[in-house]
Amino acid sequence: MRPPSVGPSEAVSKLDIPTTQTTNSETPRTTSSNQYRIRLWGIISGLCVIYLLCALEGTVLITSLPSIAAELNLGNHFVWVNNVFSLSAAVVIPSCGQLADFFGRRWVTLGIVVVYLVGSVICGAAQNASMLIIGRTIQGMGSGGVEMIVPVVIADLVPLRQRGNYMALVLGIFAVGTILGPFIGGIIVQTTTWRWIFYLNLPICGTGLVILFMFLRVGHNRETSSTQKLKRVDLTGAFLLILASVAVLIALTYGGSRYKWSSPHIIAPLLLGIIGLILYMLFEGSRFCRQPMTPLRLFNSKSSVVLSINTFINALLLQWATFFLPLYFQAILGSRPSISGVQLLPSVLMAIPGAAVAALVLSKFGKYKLLHLCGFALITVGLGLFSLLNPHSSTAAWVGFQLIAAAGSGMVFDSLLPAFQAGQAETDQAAATATITFLRCFANTWGFAIPTAIFNTQIEHGLHNIENTDIRKALSRGQAFQHATSEFVTSLSPATQEQVRELFNKALSRVWRYSIAFAAVALLLVLLEKEVPLRKELETEYGLETISERNKDSSVTDVSNYSA
Repeated sequence: MRPPSVGPSEAVSKLDIPTTQTTNSETPRTTSSNQYRIRLWGIISGLCVIYLLCALEGTVLITSLPSIAAELNLGNHFVWVNNVFSLSAAVVIPSCGQLADFFGRRWVTLGIVVVYLVGSVICGAAQNASMLIIGRTIQGMGSGGVEMIVPVVIADLVPLRQRGNYMALVLGIFAVGTILGPFIGGIIVQTTTWRWIFYLNLPICGTGLVILFMFLRVGHNRETSSTQKLKRVDLTGAFLLILASVAVLIALTYGGSRYKWSSPHIIAPLLLGIIGLILYMLFEGSRFCRQPMTPLRLFNSKSSVVLSINTFINALLLQWATFFLPLYFQAILGSRPSISGVQLLPSVLMAIPGAAVAALVLSKFGKYKLLHLCGFALITVGLGLFSLLNPHSSTAAWVGFQLIAAAGSGMVFDSLLPAFQAGQAETDQAAATATITFLRCFANTWGFAIPTAIFNTQIEHGLHNIENTDIRKALSRGQAFQHATSEFVTSLSPATQEQVRELFNKALSRVWRYSIAFAAVALLLVLLEKEVPLRKELETEYGLETISERNKDSSVTDVSNYSA
């Protein structure tokens, strides 16, 4: 996710801020232009702050995970530090979408941030692998909720045609966090304890909570009791989704490292997971599901299906590149963690103009298919070029290759959600957003597990080329990733260094070649997309709340000092 950085004044000049929101009721809400702007920008500011959390957490571990794995002696359990984060983020998203529809956006958003804060505290205080993984699980639940609720709130306040500019504002902060994440992670690991990677989230969470408590006051259905709403939550669907996702993740995590892919230990959970996902979708479309988390009507067109698949592939490839480029910089080029964070800057910085182009095209022309064609073409070429990198590649090569792939990623990432939303009714915007966000987070799990499995498999096949038996043992059975650091490699004798670097390079080259196939499939699927006009009007019951509506809820205290 690499958005353009657009200033507030620029965005306001491009948009006519709506002062009337059409709702499902007969009487429209009206507010003065100045009051609307103050309240709207208060909400946008809060969303920027909590999105900064996701940005930092998404990249801060890139350069520091090998060091954390070594200090806590995670062994081949290191993969779970990232996987449980992505898994818990993914499985909680559909339920968060339902809760936001039933109970409104305000308290669900505040609760999500609190969950994230608790997870960060546990991670920072972790004394062993189990505690760290538990903390990452809780933290992932908060992260998934944040990724879902931010575009949902913006969708409630801004018409579809204009959302690109507002998302650019929010995601501009995300870009800053993404840029700083790898560098901050590397500096923290080198200068102090890695625990500050998680403790940094605490003041950010606190700031976000205060701002959102003050300004995030939007409408919701108060006529239905809380008990009735809870009965409508799709617990069965959530249970099926969690079990299926965990089963798939177990297979992807241990396949090719602890067990062979042909082993029953891998085939059994993989099949159970796939069957579970199928059962989940069948249940969501059955008469037994009173209120589905993922309504099948969201996929009632070929274009919606294509956009869903490409959202998954794009997020998968983004995670793929994000975690394995630093491995190249540290293990093969010999860069320290902080320097590898700087070496990732071309990916982030070039994605910003790519996303800026997407936001401009969407808001001005309302077209997205050409963006997807160009974006996935650039991604395919960029990933292909990554496979050519080696210990002797020039700086110009790895910088240029990143620029190509990142430009495509920026063009695609933030244009997929509006394209999917365009084909859905306004009443389904929360469900549509939750579905796309779930696919992104679920893809993050695959985007780390699949290349890791490929990498581990190739390492196992090439270990016979390492003469030192102790080093062979250290890199076997899925332990190569945690040893892919400059500190480990430079501690070896010159001859062994050369052998290890060559082994890592061959494994990485294979990782990149597999990624090309995924990108090419996405490119071909774009041809099946149908261009749907982006709406210029807004109809929602979750717009900015009026004084009369707030007075109906005695539990809400007025601290924002505005009048409707």
